[in-house]
Amino acid sequence: MKKNIIITGITKGIGKAIAQKFHENGFHLIGCSSNILNIQNFLKEFPDADIHQVNLAHKSEVMEWGDYILNHYSELEILINNAGKFIPGQIHNEEEGVFEHLLNVNLHSAYHLTRTLLPKFMEQKKGSLFNICSTASIKPYINGGSYCISKFALLGFTKLLREELKPYNIRVTGVLPGATLTDSWAGVDLPNHRFIQSQDLAELIYTIYQLPQTTVVEDLLIRPLLGDIE
Repeated sequence: MKKNIIITGITKGIGKAIAQKFHENGFHLIGCSSNILNIQNFLKEFPDADIHQVNLAHKSEVMEWGDYILNHYSELEILINNAGKFIPGQIHNEEEGVFEHLLNVNLHSAYHLTRTLLPKFMEQKKGSLFNICSTASIKPYINGGSYCISKFALLGFTKLLREELKPYNIRVTGVLPGATLTDSWAGVDLPNHRFIQSQDLAELIYTIYQLPQTTVVEDLLIRPLLGDIE
């Protein structure tokens, strides 16, 4: 029987690269995206995947999807809270509502989905959880605004979750990538070598997963060789 991996924001960027890597290694893909066209295109490549349209900014949709997973799958192997959104700005000039929206997408969705699925992981007494944080989780930068706030909080959530789940033999890893070549950087006039490749992150996450269950990589910090892009 195939092992189940759950990935939010699975249809593009880092999420899709992770999906590709684990699918190649025999995993069954469970995921979500807010964009129906992206879902349709993804299913053309991975027709056996179980993908739902979910607006992660809405708590009710996140929890409904989590309940669906619990009701349809008897065992869960990996959860990857990958989905995230970046809106540039500073605290003094961000548009009204940006703070709440980014907290909902980047933090609250991970909290509510994880909390919904935790009883299953705790019952199993095994599993691996990955939260895709950011270098913005540890280094604030101008024009990062509420994005930085949400990613700082996501890393804090990750660290707390790790401590709580140790007695249940569940590994929790925070992944902190720098600039990664995804749609978030579309239109930026910089060469590809100034970015991390999504496939590299996927390889690292798979390698971490393969470690013995008694070993956890707590935080993975990865940057382009030439440093951050600000």
